[in-house]
Amino acid sequence: MFIGEFNHNIDSKGRISMPSRFREELGTNFIVTKGLDNCLFVYSMEEWKILENKLKTLPMTNKDARAFVRFFFSGAAECELDNQGRIRIPNNLREHALLEKESIIIGVATRIEIWSQENWEIYNNQSHLSYDDIASKMEELGI
Repeated sequence: MFIGEFNHNIDSKGRISMPSRFREELGTNFIVTKGLDNCLFVYSMEEWKILENKLKTLPMTNKDARAFVRFFFSGAAECELDNQGRIRIPNNLREHALLEKESIIIGVATRIEIWSQENWEIYNNQSHLSYDDIASKMEELGI
């Protein structure tokens, strides 16, 4: 399970160091794709296959389902760790998440998210982000 928050910088070649505690579970090869909220989602190959199978069951006749699948798969790239535990993030994905230098890597249970530091701060400081509201919605979901 991926948990925690880590600050890392992206170098001039578009590489970022993956936190050491994430590397073993992530594996050597994994998928990086466009995420929601202007971040990137990173999945181990095992988790990607689970998600891929779920997305394959969505009806092609549903416009929203087609749009989501298109968004998610078109941005996906298979990446690998180098000998120093870094990954090279493709340009289109760096542009999607507005990644330039200072970045935040967070663990979200079955996936990793990579955020620009600025977007992460904006997300966390949103005035409409009410933990009481979130807790109420989680209760509606049975959590």
